[in-house]
Amino acid sequence: MPTPSRQPRLALFTDTLGDVNGVSRFINDILDQSLAAQRPLHVLTSTRFPTRPLPTIHNLPPLFARAMPGYPQLELAAPNIPALLRRVRQIEPDLIHVSTPGPVGLVGVLASRLLRVPLLGTYHTDFPAYIADLFDDDPAFNALTRAAMRTIYRRFDTIFTRSDDYARTLHALHVHPRSMPRLWPGTRLDRFAPTFRDPSIWPALALPTDSLKILYVGRLSVEKNMPMLVRVWRATHAILQARGLSASLILVGDGPHRPEMQRELEGCNTHFLGFRYNEELSRLYASSDLFLFPSVTDTLGQVVMEAQASGLPALVTNVGGPQEIVRHQQTGLVLSPDHQQAWVDAIVDLVADATKRKAMGQAAHEHLQSFSIAASFEHFWDVHVEAWRRSIESHSQPLADATAVKHVTAARPAKPSESPTHVAP
Repeated sequence: MPTPSRQPRLALFTDTLGDVNGVSRFINDILDQSLAAQRPLHVLTSTRFPTRPLPTIHNLPPLFARAMPGYPQLELAAPNIPALLRRVRQIEPDLIHVSTPGPVGLVGVLASRLLRVPLLGTYHTDFPAYIADLFDDDPAFNALTRAAMRTIYRRFDTIFTRSDDYARTLHALHVHPRSMPRLWPGTRLDRFAPTFRDPSIWPALALPTDSLKILYVGRLSVEKNMPMLVRVWRATHAILQARGLSASLILVGDGPHRPEMQRELEGCNTHFLGFRYNEELSRLYASSDLFLFPSVTDTLGQVVMEAQASGLPALVTNVGGPQEIVRHQQTGLVLSPDHQQAWVDAIVDLVADATKRKAMGQAAHEHLQSFSIAASFEHFWDVHVEAWRRSIESHSQPLADATAVKHVTAARPAKPSESPTHVAP
């Protein structure tokens, strides 16, 4: 039997690693933390997207892959199941973590059963809500998705949630694991900070320098509530113009709703920058003035943390996880997605009131200093160590009981009818 005198080996299965989204970014960040802390974390995936050449990343080529309909930045991939199972057997993990309930994630579930090791996971994505938005709340699709999520996640020993709100979602799906901790939120505070502010980035991108910059970062899609953002910004732009105030809406990211947004927001001082990476993204955050995130399907909202860490007030909805990392009226505003005028009024107010806007931004930066990715990783790792120790204890108990019986029976004299090979339990 293993003993907890060493660090456990963890194999993490994910369907997303080389593409651009919050889950991929989080996994890459904790992978960096594991290497710095010398913790044996291995990541297994199967994607055509390039991944970093690290010895602890195992990207096995998929048997088949294609872009998702309407989402060229995402892909559907069919992994080589025997190859993944052989690789995880070589790693010999003490625990398995599944980050996504896709094909690769399901191989992780299978591997945990074959290897008889604890299965943990993170509920990163609200798939039932996504399906509801993508298929116009079709009851059949909703029921099928909820049943699939329930079938997958009820097999887990431990499930991390990204927010308290989504712990309630899992309970509503009748998923009740042994443990359901809320994973401590964390972001790269060295990468997102006001020190990256650089106003020269705007003329370099052919954007005006004489207007406030209102930023959105994320996928341009229906499930991110982009139709609402379009309505809010059209109304806001009209009021700002009437009052002689100048502000630009900057959209970083891409998605299937972009062409329609470009048509509807033509002439509204809106700029689509597509995907931006690394230090350029850090400069875009820090050089902006206000952050909008109208999503109602995010379990946390990694970009909301990045924006606040960069010194921006954040406006989010009161649905889902982002509301839990914004202090209402202090580091931003938490508003109902059903009250469009409240969003319009809040944006106009913050554009007009520089003192209030900058005070909120400073408070946001200070608030995020307790949400480092290092602290998030340590919490993530500690929960896995505890699950491993529980597993050791549960497997050791029968052996300990048998040993005790052996000692007891050896200590008492045998009866004539009692053979040493027939010991009473």
